[in-house]
Amino acid sequence: MYTLLLIVHVLVCFFLIIVVLLQSGKAADLAGAFGGMGSQTAFGPRGSATLLSKATTVSAVLFMVTSLSLSILATRNAGLGTTVLEGAPAKPAPTKQAPVPVNPAPVPGAQQPVQSPPVQIPVKPPANQNTAPKK
Repeated sequence: MYTLLLIVHVLVCFFLIIVVLLQSGKAADLAGAFGGMGSQTAFGPRGSATLLSKATTVSAVLFMVTSLSLSILATRNAGLGTTVLEGAPAKPAPTKQAPVPVNPAPVPGAQQPVQSPPVQIPVKPPANQNTAPKK
């Protein structure tokens, strides 16, 4: 339904553009070129409605109806679509890894790592204490 209405809307748009461009202005005669008007009315002389003016009116009404219909259909379907987050792949569940042994079993023929003794760091006594022996 939406696609059909969109196609009709585009066709009406093109038809309205062509009909408006084919019309001549109200002051298209020689007197209109120099500012003269044939009548004393506010908008110039009013003739009978031609075929082009009737086609313009009909196409303008169709344009407005299709525009409103498309906007109503677009707002109705706005909440039914999927979001960006729904289309994203789900995160895989975290897998537990086996703990790495600290001291692996020795492999025959392989060079064994050298283990060094733990390093002790000397600690200075605080500067505000008197370290001299008492008498």
